[in-house]
Amino acid sequence: MIKILKTISIVILIFPIMISAQTQEKSAADILGNPEYLAISYGGYRENTRDVQPSIEQIKEDMKILAAMNVKVLRTYNVHLDQASNLLKAISELKQENPNFEMYVMLGAWIDCKNAWTELEPDHNLESDRNAIEIATAVELSKQYPDIIKVIAVGNEAMIRWAASYYVQPNVILKWVNYLQELKKKEELPANLWITSSDDFASWGGGDTSYRTKDLEQLIKAVDYVSMHTYPMHNSYYNPEFWFVPENEKDFSEIEKVDAAMLRSIEFAKKQYQDVSKYVKNIDSTKTIHIGESGWATISDGHYGKESSRAADEYKAGTYYKLMREWTNEEKISFFYFEAFDEQWKDAQNPVGSENHFGLINLKGQAKYAIWDLVNEGAFEGLTRDGKQIIKTYNGDKNALMQEVLPPPTKETFNNIPANSIN
Repeated sequence: MIKILKTISIVILIFPIMISAQTQEKSAADILGNPEYLAISYGGYRENTRDVQPSIEQIKEDMKILAAMNVKVLRTYNVHLDQASNLLKAISELKQENPNFEMYVMLGAWIDCKNAWTELEPDHNLESDRNAIEIATAVELSKQYPDIIKVIAVGNEAMIRWAASYYVQPNVILKWVNYLQELKKKEELPANLWITSSDDFASWGGGDTSYRTKDLEQLIKAVDYVSMHTYPMHNSYYNPEFWFVPENEKDFSEIEKVDAAMLRSIEFAKKQYQDVSKYVKNIDSTKTIHIGESGWATISDGHYGKESSRAADEYKAGTYYKLMREWTNEEKISFFYFEAFDEQWKDAQNPVGSENHFGLINLKGQAKYAIWDLVNEGAFEGLTRDGKQIIKTYNGDKNALMQEVLPPPTKETFNNIPANSIN
């Protein structure tokens, strides 16, 4: 009996320690760069307008689907709509229902210049008055959900000049990053909440040297890490030299040309990452760089369709997804794939526009080629999206899928495409 009591006492002493270890709160430092915590961009919009916000129940469906894919970190883009707060409520409810449920958020705070999205001329040297409200809302949500929100991203592609409708100068992003860092010092925000800005690789000094300003240097020093974007798919049209079938591959079979082009696409993304890393590390050797956004559309009737770069299809998108996951997991780089689900509001007037088709799962609840293997493994068994079971696109017929896959053009054929065929 004494031995039994001793054993029980030991178990009682050890058990709280075990529970504490299991429920120990994760920080951004624990999550980012951890291959066990796959990251993805999430919107969840079903309709062709953001006037219809995804409900909490719809979001909870999505969270269960993403958890089945081993996704545990989500990226959002703004807090002025209900989507972000509804997402946080949904995750909180799922955690209450199941203490083992894990999902964390990189909360985006949208940043605009003065007169953005109006009939007036955008003033890129001044910021929108609404930015202060966006930051304040992000702060309040971070206080309310410290167990879920692990990163605040100040702006999305807010410094890159091709965002002509709304971009700001780096000093605006720097102002708000410093403000949030100061709140951490005052203990008004959690000390382990990381602050960043998520922007194109060029905005972080990885391209055009005109972006390499004193303000950018100060911003690099101020953020907790750098979140950069890279899009080989977009560059298949805008910067296509890497994409064209080279002379030494002209005798390849069509699938060999496609596979070779996808390998070059990965090298393109790696080069942009390395260029950013080299510049950033020269400014602050302690900073890590993660990929805040990169993806590949599966449908396009414009720049990436059959009459142009021919980049968009499920085979290429799936190949890109798998190769990028392999590289980033091996290098312990967080890679927020864009995106989880197709969203048709992005190009509401054109159902086959590429912006509507970046998801891993389409609006019919079908898993695209990139994650067919998860369907095979039964990962989605018992899960539905809007009443639809998660099944494979093309009924899982790869031969049918491949009928729509075209090799990249040669430089000569690309240059001979009639101008009116490019939308």
